[in-house]
Amino acid sequence: MNEIVIHGLKVEAHIGVPDEELASAQEIHFDLTITPLIGFGDAGDDLARTVDYAAVVSSVEEIVRARPRRLIETLAHEVATGVLERYAAASVTVEIRKFILPQTDWVAVRCSLDRVSEAAD
Repeated sequence: MNEIVIHGLKVEAHIGVPDEELASAQEIHFDLTITPLIGFGDAGDDLARTVDYAAVVSSVEEIVRARPRRLIETLAHEVATGVLERYAAASVTVEIRKFILPQTDWVAVRCSLDRVSEAAD
């Protein structure tokens, strides 16, 4: 299996359930694992035939900054859906880590979608 991994993407987001948390931007971290529609061996060393990970990073930043959200679950689904809609990806897994609870290192959610299941929705 061929995968493109974006690890530790840091983005400032207005996200949280209490209004006080939502009011200030906080840093959240993303990991994305993307399976391209075309295998690496078939891409022919042509960026247009694979998933441009720099473009994916820009898209994630754009989605995050588009509006405030209460739940990282919502954001994870929106980012995963956005990757499938914009890029030649067969599947994507998005993990978001949030550093909000003082007694934990972080909390995270993970959303995995594939082109087949999204087409069925």
